[in-house]
Amino acid sequence: MSIGTTSAPQGGGHQNGQPPRTAVVVEDEPTIADAVARRLRAEGYTVETAGDGPSGVELCERVSPDVVVLDVMLPGFDGLEVCRRVQASRPVPVLMLTARDDETDKLVGLGVGADDYMTKPFSMRELVARVNGLVRRVERARALVGAPEPATEAMRFAVSDGELEIDRAQRRVRRAGNEVHLTPTEFDLLVCLAESPRTVLTREKLLEEVWDWVDASGTRTVDSHVKALRRKLGADLVRTVHGVGYAFEPSGGQEAL
Repeated sequence: MSIGTTSAPQGGGHQNGQPPRTAVVVEDEPTIADAVARRLRAEGYTVETAGDGPSGVELCERVSPDVVVLDVMLPGFDGLEVCRRVQASRPVPVLMLTARDDETDKLVGLGVGADDYMTKPFSMRELVARVNGLVRRVERARALVGAPEPATEAMRFAVSDGELEIDRAQRRVRRAGNEVHLTPTEFDLLVCLAESPRTVLTREKLLEEVWDWVDASGTRTVDSHVKALRRKLGADLVRTVHGVGYAFEPSGGQEAL
């Protein structure tokens, strides 16, 4: 793990007179937990830590954090179960840390409500940027509630089995009348793609627009979230353009894996 000193995007508060954001770090390796907590505090966050699954759930219930940094492998019960319980109680953006670069593990993590993931060892600068990006997306979503049209106007598209509706004000998605639960990141990714239907967006562009991260090292994160979207909404909606990126195809274009 790299603990750099390069400045990251502004995150925790204080600077503009806003109250500090609260982050919970659930990690059983003290060296990593302390390093992450120190860096987030330096960014202006109030940080609380826990070293196992049960205490992580209890801590999140007690402090209602703005963001959670969560290790997958924990004593008591694992980070996936922590994520399930935390999200069932109160939706909160979650960045998962995994020691294995395994696509299946990452998709499972995204499936239980994680918004992003990083593989150990990781760059501390990138972790801070990812955390700040998660917090900013939640704040942008809150700002849209009650905004005048057309900022919150629902988008509707014809699909193979009826209609796909994307309600930006309520952050809800329905396909053929059935509501589909998406994580905050999945929703933002879908909106970004749907705002330019049949237009190919590069992985780097999606990473910049959705994750607020302008480094190509995160493009595999984009791929994992697209796979999660396809699993939930159908493989016909997002087309892969090999070597370039993805395009939203509401008419049911063929998917290239």
